[in-house]
Amino acid sequence: MYVFPPKTLENFFIICLRDKKAMIIMIHKKKVIIVLPAYNAALTLEKTCAEIPFDIVDDVILVDDVSVDNTIKVAKKLGIHTIIHEKNLGYGGNQKTCYFEALQRGADVVIMLHPDYQYTPKLIGAMVSLVAIGQYHMVLGSRIISGGALKGGMPLYKYLSNRVLTLFENILLGQKNSEYHTGYRAFSKELLSALPLHRCSNDFVFDNEIIAQAIYFGYSIGEISCPTKYFPEASSINFHRSVKYGFGVLTTAIKFRLQQWRIGKFMLFSK
Repeated sequence: MYVFPPKTLENFFIICLRDKKAMIIMIHKKKVIIVLPAYNAALTLEKTCAEIPFDIVDDVILVDDVSVDNTIKVAKKLGIHTIIHEKNLGYGGNQKTCYFEALQRGADVVIMLHPDYQYTPKLIGAMVSLVAIGQYHMVLGSRIISGGALKGGMPLYKYLSNRVLTLFENILLGQKNSEYHTGYRAFSKELLSALPLHRCSNDFVFDNEIIAQAIYFGYSIGEISCPTKYFPEASSINFHRSVKYGFGVLTTAIKFRLQQWRIGKFMLFSK
């Protein structure tokens, strides 16, 4: 195994991401790519990358959605492959670019990790393994299973909204997931290549729509317990956007059930 003697954190990332001599231990011969949908993540990006297990990760892609801070500068300093949007496409639009680029670069397993250090990258190995062995097509890092949401500082109103929306979704989607709203996810190449992601919203409800699509088209979803941290530098949508997201979630679940019952037909669930 190649051993790195980096003098600085910056050199460590540049070596890991660019040195062709560096050996990557592939999990079940699968190419693993981390995607970082970024918006004003300069203060937390380096800390997030410090915990990425580069011994099993082949590549890291950051897509910047017109940040107004030094996100791009920090990403390039760390040697991360960076894509810059010319105009803000929204959280969902950012993810679409992330997944397209990951597939273009030959990913077999894609991990979507927020660069705001709210979720620990230390769970990447476990999430990748569940996808790489073919157990699941999608794995969610759940903040609810171990009670980590409130312990990590999630606002009470967000926690209660999470529980109510999840109950509603489980009923209409016919699932038993602990939550649908985590921003920490692993995907198989098969799933990302097959789902009509272009029909999903460019806004925050994209996260919910991609899960609904996966369930509708018969892909398997697993969960692992994931702690989370809420602090000033971590990204979070305000109350108004949260309400809009909540109504979007309810709408998605209702569309899913109506299409399942063949009462309605929606482009979101059409290939």
